[in-house]
Amino acid sequence: MGNKTGGKTQKLIFVYNANSGILNTIWDLAHKIARPLTYPCNLCAVTFGNLGMKKEWKKFVNSLDVDVEFLHKNEFKEKFNKDGKFPSAYIIKENDLQIFISQAEMNAVKNQYELMAMVTSKLEKNRA
Repeated sequence: MGNKTGGKTQKLIFVYNANSGILNTIWDLAHKIARPLTYPCNLCAVTFGNLGMKKEWKKFVNSLDVDVEFLHKNEFKEKFNKDGKFPSAYIIKENDLQIFISQAEMNAVKNQYELMAMVTSKLEKNRA
């Protein structure tokens, strides 16, 4: 785990407001298609289409100079033994887990481009 710039070790963790597992995935997809306005995971809604992760978002994530991990809320709780409000994103800096994008901020994003701009801006501020 490390960034490509060789500085401090950092990792971004995006957490979906959904549980892992095939049945949960099917339920979430059906809910997103049938009732998009009541779908509880804005991170999923803005970064995934009906056929998977949106190409522009995937390209953006792969271009970041920090490691990135995507977890479902049950996976996050199991891995970090921590509750949170989801969807959200966390950053690990020097082995310290901190909130990076709050649930309120994540839910306010209208599309993947707004999310990309927010991530870029916050990473720049984080380095300053």
